[in-house]
Amino acid sequence: MLPMPEKNILNIIKKGVVIPPLPLALQKNRTIDEKYQKALIRYYCDAGARGIAVGVHTTQFEIRKPGIALYKPLLKFSMDIMRSYQKDKNRSIVKIAGVCGNTDQAINEATFAANTGYDAALLSLAALKDENDDALIEHCKSISRIIPLFGFYLQPAVGGRILSYSFWRRFSEIQNVVGVKIAPFNRYQTLDVVRAVALSGRENDITLYTGNDDHIILDLLTPYPVHTPGGVKIMRIKGGLLGQWSVWTKKAVELLSEIHEIIEEKKQIPQELLKKHAALTDANSVIFDAAGGFAGCIPGIHEVLRRQGLLKTLEFLDPELCLSPEQSEQIDRILGDYTYLTDDDFIKQHLDDWLE
Repeated sequence: MLPMPEKNILNIIKKGVVIPPLPLALQKNRTIDEKYQKALIRYYCDAGARGIAVGVHTTQFEIRKPGIALYKPLLKFSMDIMRSYQKDKNRSIVKIAGVCGNTDQAINEATFAANTGYDAALLSLAALKDENDDALIEHCKSISRIIPLFGFYLQPAVGGRILSYSFWRRFSEIQNVVGVKIAPFNRYQTLDVVRAVALSGRENDITLYTGNDDHIILDLLTPYPVHTPGGVKIMRIKGGLLGQWSVWTKKAVELLSEIHEIIEEKKQIPQELLKKHAALTDANSVIFDAAGGFAGCIPGIHEVLRRQGLLKTLEFLDPELCLSPEQSEQIDRILGDYTYLTDDDFIKQHLDDWLE
């Protein structure tokens, strides 16, 4: 029997929630800055996020390198903080571990994550760039025997690969797939995943999450009609697991709640929400450094958090990683233009407590 999350965790996933991926807080010697790492996790939890993803792209894939070896220590440290929060607040958090690499590496990571208490694995296939669909599915099935799966369509610009509709259709048939993070930054490829899940008949078991940081609000507002042999199914992307929500998380929680209310009560979509979509896309283009081919994506996230006091330094595992030219000035611009997207006041109110 394949492993499944506990029922209360599965219900949270199915609702559609905010799941920020965890940035890595480092000291100048490139070891984990436990004070600030803890503060980040507590920020996300107090902001209303119902899950956190650890060891994913935003956390820096270099944590797995032999000379660095921070994957297991970070997963263990983060789990301890999340469990402590759950106990103190009596509030469950969905704990997702990034799993990547070839099958041997992925099995090792999945086994550690499962044994540490993570609820699901966000499974990256970026390392299997030349494998066909048969090999990819066998790889996914191997990991599914260890831990429940969150599928991950990572955009090629940051190391992902194209994944066919046929792959997603077969992936959806794996019985302990509980969600898919759709992050190709491409409307056509997004629709491939939506159609595949609908035509698999498992739309009530597999919850779709947007990872399209360039299209967040419209991804969440759109009803996706899929024609099936049994009639038209209206599919929804219900939550978000994306780097943009690693910053301004309190406002992200409020935004998702507003969208859920509009959909559930069949309200007309307000023009202000569509304006916010354009503003959030503009802000994300700067934070993720779209102009620089996303080279400054992780530094952009870190810089916003540093300015808010949630990170102490701009230290990265890759010594070459840094903000792109003019990215800092563009961050100045969006912080001035879109104050209503930020949660600076919330952070100022609680930062001292999180840093205790």
